[in-house]
Amino acid sequence: MAGDAGLLYGRVAEGGGDPSDPLPGIELYLPSAVLASVLSRLDPRSLCSAAATCSSLRSVASHALSFLPSFHLLEIAPTLDLLRPLLPPNPYLKSLKLDCSRLDDSSIGFLTRPSLHELCLHNCENLSGRILSEVGGKCRDLRSLSLSSLAERRGLSIVFTDLEELLIGCSQLESLSLALDFSSFDNPKFGQVWATASMALSSLEIGYIPLTMLIELLSATVQSRQSLRPVKSPIFPSLQMLCLSVDYITDHLVGFVSKGLPSLTSLDLQDAPIMEPIATSDLTNAGLQQINPHGKLKHISLVRSQEFLFTYFRRVNDLGILLMSDACSTLESICLGGFCRVTDTGFRAIIHSCSNLCKFRVSHGSQLTDLVFHDISATSLSLTHVSLRWCNLLSNLGIVGLSNNKQLIVLDLRDCRNLGDEAVKALSYLPKLQILLLDGTDTSDLGLSYLGHGSCPLVSLSLRGCKRITDNGISLLFSGSVNQSLQVLDLSRLPNLTDNGILSLAKGRIPIVELRIRECPHIGDTSVMALASMQIEGRTPGSSLYVLDMFECGGITPLAIRWFKKPYFPRLRWLGVTGSLNRDMVDALSRSRPFLHIACRGEELGMSFLDTSGGWYRHEEDEMDELERWLLEGEDEIENDSDQ
Repeated sequence: MAGDAGLLYGRVAEGGGDPSDPLPGIELYLPSAVLASVLSRLDPRSLCSAAATCSSLRSVASHALSFLPSFHLLEIAPTLDLLRPLLPPNPYLKSLKLDCSRLDDSSIGFLTRPSLHELCLHNCENLSGRILSEVGGKCRDLRSLSLSSLAERRGLSIVFTDLEELLIGCSQLESLSLALDFSSFDNPKFGQVWATASMALSSLEIGYIPLTMLIELLSATVQSRQSLRPVKSPIFPSLQMLCLSVDYITDHLVGFVSKGLPSLTSLDLQDAPIMEPIATSDLTNAGLQQINPHGKLKHISLVRSQEFLFTYFRRVNDLGILLMSDACSTLESICLGGFCRVTDTGFRAIIHSCSNLCKFRVSHGSQLTDLVFHDISATSLSLTHVSLRWCNLLSNLGIVGLSNNKQLIVLDLRDCRNLGDEAVKALSYLPKLQILLLDGTDTSDLGLSYLGHGSCPLVSLSLRGCKRITDNGISLLFSGSVNQSLQVLDLSRLPNLTDNGILSLAKGRIPIVELRIRECPHIGDTSVMALASMQIEGRTPGSSLYVLDMFECGGITPLAIRWFKKPYFPRLRWLGVTGSLNRDMVDALSRSRPFLHIACRGEELGMSFLDTSGGWYRHEEDEMDELERWLLEGEDEIENDSDQ
């Protein structure tokens, strides 16, 4: 166990203090009890920073880990050996959030702790369904459970008894999110077992559930609970949020959910048909009329995915939307995807009926035009989030009208091909706009000059596939005030972007956190060297980048891989490169930087569950990431101590 101990008692890399020599007088001015009280209020990352300072703080930090009420480690994917010293026995631990992509079933007993109230595990592809039964058996006081990608690796099983033991054991659950395929739980008792679920359940999210199983669940639960009481009782009396993906959204489903869940405030339904729905298995105007009979809905999302088939809600028109908007006047958020027969009349009805609306999203709105936003300034709306993806009849004039809404924070205009520089000019003066997605629009260098000299405090900008943008546009973008706020930038699939554009970014020392330049044929090793050498406020070269995607960049050679070795890019966690590069060099880089996720197959990079607005990216440290230092550089210290 010397290796495990070494992981905990790490030594400091170059630039830090020597943990073998305590800071003079620190215990005189701050007794151990005071230090322990202070450190117990820190998160794991900050504890690691403190532990790398001196032996006194290291000792107190290791002790503080036994009293932490929450342990959240999502920026890296630790192994079980690395987790053991960071998660000692702790009866006070209430919340645990981890990236489990490097954990398997051998870690299940370590993760399922009786004291937990919240358990959130991402990327559980190497964990089997056994974790569900273990959680049900050990975590009896659990209030919130969230699992994603469970048992996706071939050969791992999920069985009905796993779900059964979870629902029976966790009788206090208030929030349950299982992003997995529920067809694995097909069983004659599937409906009845939900009668044992927590009556306090207020939020339920299911990755995918066949419609027949969902109807069985809802019907059987009603029957089971009715048998215990003479008066008809709701399915889940406390359920406020329901998020489901099914094979077909139908009138029967919408009616069943709307009438059977009296406390529902948020309804999110998505389907992905594999064949064109027939009339009896589709959503119609009659189904929309059944929504919100209890008058409590604040959010509704109805989306038909194009994953398997180009299909739409062809049986819904403006009349259905008018009927729904009358019953949903208190909505604060609405998302409609695939309503191809709804025109400006229907969309305007929503905007003018829902006076509290702040989030408005339409995708594949093939009949949405500029008229929707023609007189938006005459309404009392304060829209903060707007998404109009694949609305190809929308032009610059419509966006100029939308820009009269000065409260916009997030705007998604991806694949609106008729939008150009005049729309961008109108948006550049929005005082609160932080996220702008312009993928596939007709934006040119002129539009970027408007953004660069505008007043919007952009944090994230996506220009993927804007074919008219050149290196000159990148220089114009960063010639104004936007270079002080921008952290996330997507320049992928720009045929005219070269190394000179990236050089202008590096010379300007723009503190970019996420940079995507995939599938740019003229980007090469020079861009990598420029980014690796870029220093911001005297920090380590390349220290600002957290995500860098260079997949299928035409000029990248194996030489570029050398620039990703330490000390360059100390905070980089996601790297996208082309799989045909020298595989031995990529493997060697993976071994030397085990917390760097290297993607070679073209998958999109980043972790959507990280909150970029919470200041995590602005963690002020001058050298290597302290967490990685503490975890990886301790073994030599312990060996030296043993020799002495």
